[in-house]
Amino acid sequence: MPIIVNLDVMMAKRKMSLNELSDKVGLTLSNLSILKTGKAKAVRFSTLEAICQVLECQPGDILEFVEEED
Repeated sequence: MPIIVNLDVMMAKRKMSLNELSDKVGLTLSNLSILKTGKAKAVRFSTLEAICQVLECQPGDILEFVEEED
């Protein structure tokens, strides 16, 4: 998949656990884990906004586009 989720990188930079982020953002651990592992098919802007507010980052710090090779 050409969209890479770098949520774990930002969490490490902020020294924040998945449990802590889950509590602050208001998402279940399972939904946050699905997003973190890149298995999510979509993400709501409101969720992305909440994550960015808590981690004090930009959406581009979390989501990255990488072209697939043919």
